[in-house]
Amino acid sequence: MDFYLILGLGREASSREVQRAYTRLARRYHPDINPGDHEAEAVYRQATEAFETLSDPDRRQTYDAYGRRTEPRAGGSVEFQGFDFSAPVSGASVTFGELFADEFRGDREDDTAGSEPGSDLFGEVGLAFEEALRGAERQLTVTRLDRCVACEGSGVRRAPETRCVHCQGDGTSRWRRGHMVFSKPCRHCRGSGHLRQRPCPACDADGLVAFADDIAIHVPAGVANGARMKVSAKGNAGRRGGAVGDLYITARVADHRWFVRDGDNLQLDLPIGVHEAVLGAIVEVPTIEGPTRLRIPPGTQSGQRLQLKGRGAPSPRTGARGDLIVTAILALPRVGDERSKALLEEFGRLNAQNVRRDLFKE
Repeated sequence: MDFYLILGLGREASSREVQRAYTRLARRYHPDINPGDHEAEAVYRQATEAFETLSDPDRRQTYDAYGRRTEPRAGGSVEFQGFDFSAPVSGASVTFGELFADEFRGDREDDTAGSEPGSDLFGEVGLAFEEALRGAERQLTVTRLDRCVACEGSGVRRAPETRCVHCQGDGTSRWRRGHMVFSKPCRHCRGSGHLRQRPCPACDADGLVAFADDIAIHVPAGVANGARMKVSAKGNAGRRGGAVGDLYITARVADHRWFVRDGDNLQLDLPIGVHEAVLGAIVEVPTIEGPTRLRIPPGTQSGQRLQLKGRGAPSPRTGARGDLIVTAILALPRVGDERSKALLEEFGRLNAQNVRRDLFKE
């Protein structure tokens, strides 16, 4: 695997950029956030290894020069070979369980038969208010895991047969715990004494490679803020032929200066004058498609709601349009001239009882 690609960085990335990239991945894939998700755990583990290597100047220099070296693991049954008292034993005594801990732990890690599905990935797209209502196309670059083509996802490639240098062709590895001697099939050659495979250099024996994928995202008309869209089979590839995960995209829609969305309806506050409220009027109001005319009925009260059918947001599922709900807000004029004052005083005298006629009625 390429540590730079895992973190989504170029080889010239600074230490600060390495830190920021790792923090972003750790927040998304940490095992505490994704309990039981083995793929997320694998991504977090790889990101951590990449960060630990690239954040250390010496280790980064070595990695840049030689890359990451790995060898495939193999299991096998452990056998007790007897006692060897020819050499002294130093150090504290250990329990019987501790004698086998290292070897059996390795066996459990290698017991991974069967395919594993790939994990899902998550991303976001930003949209203007009008774009979300009309629909849009976006291009999103996602770093994801895919099956290694060179080894077909196995992590190893065939090579000319050679004697195993780890067990010297014996097929068995031995180790001591105190005076006791144990053996098990050599994990490098799996007990054959010969090597017929070598770690795949293309994926560092992982079977999966990380790469940056440019994915076209279709945003349907009417998508709401926070809505999640699914792009099938654009997540991480599964191990050993497992199903590919999906990509989930969250829409982040900006606010509008006039409209507020409520489901598939749009809401608009419309200031109206006193004369328009009392006498009624035909006024121009904005809509998503452009200005249109709205009738204000005589006697309209402040806060009264008027409706324009089919002028709201389209439903992403059915395409049906919601309504535009217009709330009339009474706007009082600033009176500066004497004639306007006189007319308002005359209007007040004629309608003094109408304003509070029913308010305090017994």
